[in-house]
Amino acid sequence: MRKIDDLIFEELKEAILKINEPKFKASQIFDWIHNKTVDSFDEMTNVSQKTKAELKKEYEFTDAEIELKLESKQDETKKYVIKFEDGNIVESVYLKYKFGNTACISSQVGCKMGCHFCASTKNGFTRNLTSAEMLKQIYLIQKDTNEKISNVVIMGSGEPLENFDNVVRFINIINDERGQNISMRKITLSTSGIVPNIYKLADENFPITLAISLHAPAQEKREQIMPIARKYKLTDIFKACDYYVKTTGRRLTFEYIMIKGFNDSREDAENLSKLLKTKLANVNLIPCNYVKEANIKPSDDLDIMKFKKILTDNGINATLRRELGSDINAACGQLRNDLLKM
Repeated sequence: MRKIDDLIFEELKEAILKINEPKFKASQIFDWIHNKTVDSFDEMTNVSQKTKAELKKEYEFTDAEIELKLESKQDETKKYVIKFEDGNIVESVYLKYKFGNTACISSQVGCKMGCHFCASTKNGFTRNLTSAEMLKQIYLIQKDTNEKISNVVIMGSGEPLENFDNVVRFINIINDERGQNISMRKITLSTSGIVPNIYKLADENFPITLAISLHAPAQEKREQIMPIARKYKLTDIFKACDYYVKTTGRRLTFEYIMIKGFNDSREDAENLSKLLKTKLANVNLIPCNYVKEANIKPSDDLDIMKFKKILTDNGINATLRRELGSDINAACGQLRNDLLKM
């Protein structure tokens, strides 16, 4: 049975017409599902029993619940373990900033990318999430916090561009003015560099922010910490990035995990500056998280500031990501890994 909360509006309208109901009811039902975020047909008080009965024959709702919630004592960050109907779990994070409330959501159960610095990949890949399961993460967070989410970051567990169709469907639904109406300019998608799908995403012409997980300024060094780099070379990633910028007109973000003694030297900073000097982009410097399974440590604060200064002196726009929720394992994958071991 198909999930009704997985339908984009046009598909929902077709479903309504198929049961010989007027198409205006599609707007009513879409509003209940994606604006009021109900969990059942029975909650739709202005929809007739006949319409609901017909829909129940073909459709059901995606079932998901908050399995665990951790709240930071340092800030207002909240970390959630979301459980789906097949028993699989993912992590989502609520982050409160001056510019609005952000939900960092997962796109897959686990991850197959194998990045050495990331906990998400340590238990392997299980499956893709549906668009409805991605939406549910946001809806559950909003209900729990009683706060509206204004920014979405697809940067939790998984590689979004390996789940391309569901992610595109999710973006279309979350942006729909009949639902949450979250601006595409407030959506960020983070990828390790799946080159063919960077081109495909560009052709969708979504004005979202594309964030490239770079993490090293040279091909050989990148391969040491990101196995996917052996398949998609830096030169090919940058060609795809150029196409993305040309097609969408959007500035890119390059994420750079700062790993002590590995990629935080003056030479690394100079090489990164040369790599990005002609790009419409900014660099997001991120002190790496401690991952039990990996022998890496974050760079010292002084080394990070020196690194940032070299970039800015070379005309590269660089920012340092503010660490939130460190006391609750807010980095993706850490909490899920602990639960899977219990």
